[in-house]
Amino acid sequence: MLEVPLWLWAAFAATVVVSLAVDLLSHRTAHIIRFKEAAAWSGLWVSLALIFGAVVFLVLGTTAGTEYTTAWLLEKSLSVDNLFVFAVIFGYFKVPRAYQHRVLFFGVIGALVFRGIFLSLGVAVVSRFTAVLFAFAAVLFYSTYKLLKEEEDSFDPGNSFAVRLLRRIIPVRDEYAGAKFFVKEAGKRVATPLLAVVAAIEAADLIFAVDSVPAVLAVSDDAFIVYTSNAFAILGLRALYFMLSGLLDRFHYLNVGLAVILSFIGVKLILQASHKMINPAIPEIPSPVSLAVIAAVLAVSIAFSLRRPAPHTAQAAEASDRGEQSAALTDPDTATPGGDPGPESERAQRPDDPPGPAY
Repeated sequence: MLEVPLWLWAAFAATVVVSLAVDLLSHRTAHIIRFKEAAAWSGLWVSLALIFGAVVFLVLGTTAGTEYTTAWLLEKSLSVDNLFVFAVIFGYFKVPRAYQHRVLFFGVIGALVFRGIFLSLGVAVVSRFTAVLFAFAAVLFYSTYKLLKEEEDSFDPGNSFAVRLLRRIIPVRDEYAGAKFFVKEAGKRVATPLLAVVAAIEAADLIFAVDSVPAVLAVSDDAFIVYTSNAFAILGLRALYFMLSGLLDRFHYLNVGLAVILSFIGVKLILQASHKMINPAIPEIPSPVSLAVIAAVLAVSIAFSLRRPAPHTAQAAEASDRGEQSAALTDPDTATPGGDPGPESERAQRPDDPPGPAY
């Protein structure tokens, strides 16, 4: 285990708290987050993660810095699946776009807490029972199989354990009440669907932790490295979602890339456990090699997705272009550049009269 100075833990905690406070204050007024705003925030989160990684390099050494960067990049890549689930949840509950950031903000806070618990337990178990690494490898290989066969676990947001538990604890009304999580009806406090959406987000993160926790423990078994890398990856999820919203279908080779990464990490876990339990002569995969493989696989899968778009994605893009051109020819005064929604589209997205959730 690394000897992490107390001030470094304090610096990490302060960075997370201040960043969340600034983020919350910057989005205290509900509004639809556009691509430029999301890209700016995404760049900020990535910059913070890399700056903190540079501090880890300087304070804890090259090995720790490489492990942090590898774990952060790994969690960042695995979190792409979360983005698809976010889209499913928002569509199921018909969450107005102006309120989606508020939901994800509280979802991230919950994820930071639960990941801290799971990673702490994982580190404790691995340090005492090395054989559990074989079980973790089996989990990753099974996840690889599901990704390649496209046999994702079906996730029903409205029927998730967290949402069902919430409904048993407190009544949930059918209509939204602005950005509020609670309202009073007939003198009683009831939850709005927005709180149910937060519960569904948390339930989804618990499901994805089954893959991400074993994967990151293959990179490092140090609590500081695995938690800080996970935390910075999770902090950037909201901005990444809003930046890539509507473009997720374009990265159709990403699942293949993630499957390759998971299988590689599974092999790494087996070699790591075999080295410790069977024979020290069995080689382990160094962290720099892991970092290079993960970065290369991600780059190749994204490049292939952009160069060879899926047939339905290409057809949809062509149809969208034809629709925009037609709109510009018939009514040039109402057309907006870059395909940005015009006034009528904005009124359709207003949070003042949101549709109820699909219960």
